[in-house]
Amino acid sequence: MFDKINLRNIDLQFLLAVLLLLATSLIVLSTASYNLVKGQPYYYVELQTMWILSGIFLAIMVNQIDYQELQKFSGYIYGFNILLLAAVFIFGSESKGATRWIPITSSFAIQPSEFAKILMILSFSDFLAKRQGKLNRFRDFIAPFLYVLVPMLLIFKQPDLGTSLVFMAIFIGMMFIAGANIRKFGGLLLTGVTAVGIALWLHFSTNLPSWLKFAEGLPLPMKDYQLKRLTVFINPASDSAGDGYNILQSMWALGSGGFWGKGFRQGTQGQLSFLPEHHTDFIFAVFSEEFGFIGVITLLFFFLIFLLRGINIAMHARDLYGVLIASGIITMISFHILVNAGMNSGIMPVTGIPLPFISYGGSAMWANMISIGLLLNINLRSRRLLFK
Repeated sequence: MFDKINLRNIDLQFLLAVLLLLATSLIVLSTASYNLVKGQPYYYVELQTMWILSGIFLAIMVNQIDYQELQKFSGYIYGFNILLLAAVFIFGSESKGATRWIPITSSFAIQPSEFAKILMILSFSDFLAKRQGKLNRFRDFIAPFLYVLVPMLLIFKQPDLGTSLVFMAIFIGMMFIAGANIRKFGGLLLTGVTAVGIALWLHFSTNLPSWLKFAEGLPLPMKDYQLKRLTVFINPASDSAGDGYNILQSMWALGSGGFWGKGFRQGTQGQLSFLPEHHTDFIFAVFSEEFGFIGVITLLFFFLIFLLRGINIAMHARDLYGVLIASGIITMISFHILVNAGMNSGIMPVTGIPLPFISYGGSAMWANMISIGLLLNINLRSRRLLFK
């Protein structure tokens, strides 16, 4: 249980930011999902409340275990992560062309990829901590990359490109924090991004110079419809009735909110269901339409406080393992916020990444609350040193 030292040293600003975000989730869900289930306007609000309360319980449980004890089981955590992701292909159920869920009961299923992010952060933190000062050469980057690549490919195979990109973001963020040579690792990343850009250009080009004709229509390890979803944000009007529809509706909702917003349950895109997935992927657009610029700035301010306090926790962790766990979590949450807000605004591809603590989802909420438990765990145990 919490002792007096724990209670006296809880980061109240961090907790307040979390509570404000959770409260915002219930408020915006009460309007975003109001017309989704006939006769049950608060169906998703009630479920989200259950996920939040059970998530708080999980966060408390995680906080009770000294995070340094988890380091002893990093190998088992990694192995369990791989088995959990592999189990999706054996026991998983298909939905909308993807196999991402494992049914537990007839009405309840979990999404292993959400928990895989946390398990990866825990095991990868130990992997990198043991290589402190040994990430200076190009060949030193191979082992960490392969370590993350295995679970990332299992997720990509589901297919779940969004979560795969989250894994890549976590890998990059944690590598820099672990002390990877900035010039060499940064140069490698720049080369990789350039290569991907050139590959996409060659794949879609139809009028290349004669000396490049051999590379025209370069095959990529993705289906054409997946590539189209990723690139349609550049010009969503080119397919306004297809893959560009979601983006156009989201941009309209976001822009029509104006300064003050249209008001609670007064939005058209969400209330009239013009905007698909408006209680999950596009909940940011619903919030923008009804609460306007002022509402968006307030929400982003809550996220800013959360991230700044999280960074403070990472900076004051008592060991590199704790620093890496906290940094991995902050990187993960930051990437989620950036991509979700970006795809709602039409400046990033639609990848199905939810808005942390706000979007509806049981597995995502549980994973986020476990992250909160880990951050508080690191925070409270770093403060304890002051009393020894």
